[in-house]
Amino acid sequence: MAVIKQKIVPHLWFDSEAKEAANFYCSVFPDSSVTNLTTLHGTPSGDCDIVSFTLWGCSFMAISAGAVFTFNPSVSFIVNFDPAQDKDAETRIDEVWEKLSENGEVLMPLDTYPFSERYGWIQDKYGLSWQLILTNPEGEERPLIIPSLMFVGELCGKAEEASAFYLSVFKNARRGELVRYPAGMEPDREGTVMFTDFMLERQWFAAMDSAHEHDFAFNEAISFLVHCEDQNEIDDYWEKLSAVPEAEQCGWLKDPYGLSWQIVPAVMESMMQDQDAERLGRVAQEFFKMRKLDLAALQRAYDGK
Repeated sequence: MAVIKQKIVPHLWFDSEAKEAANFYCSVFPDSSVTNLTTLHGTPSGDCDIVSFTLWGCSFMAISAGAVFTFNPSVSFIVNFDPAQDKDAETRIDEVWEKLSENGEVLMPLDTYPFSERYGWIQDKYGLSWQLILTNPEGEERPLIIPSLMFVGELCGKAEEASAFYLSVFKNARRGELVRYPAGMEPDREGTVMFTDFMLERQWFAAMDSAHEHDFAFNEAISFLVHCEDQNEIDDYWEKLSAVPEAEQCGWLKDPYGLSWQIVPAVMESMMQDQDAERLGRVAQEFFKMRKLDLAALQRAYDGK
């Protein structure tokens, strides 16, 4: 049985900058490194770099697969600068902000807000969104990096429902905070979710509603890759999450809220990191034919049977 270190991994789709971006992010955050680089040949997008990297203890994956999707703030990453976990939190938040600001776009200035002494929302030079916050060290401890989902447009008002859905799908799950908008914060409706966080497979996520006018929605630029131990687990997540049949391809699906997931066997990670080009090619060609992944077929391709 494969050892699963992080069950759910954020996956970032770049045009051609995956390797460059991963190196940049590793230079921005402490205790970060690129852990693997694989190039797939002969894919529908041509040659694709696949990069695995860790940022401050959080695993990410990135792919260079053409200018098909564009990052937007519907999915961002909250970075918690917690004095209880990092003695340099107060200076580090400014340092990280400065690096991410280079050729980026400020969505909310780094400043004092009612919910934090120091907070800012930035889109970096690749378009990826980060929310930097100096957290209260007396609060319940959270990981340093947390994916955050913003429900806008027709989905505004669905943050509570969607997070409850995810809590029903994944194991080792619980809700953390739930803060609702009070009256007088129009256009946001009283009672909708200003902020909630929730744990899925022992990993924290956050969500919020926003009734302000936004010209974006969830798309495949950011998906969440779920490592599964066996075919039964793949089948179970697929059945519970997939809601858009036409989006099903190569282990990708879209859930009822339009968020993209990749449901993959955990052993796939070691298969895709294999340095044997022929073996890797066999797995890739089999993989490209599939909608939901068939672990036995992938294993046969890997073994050359």
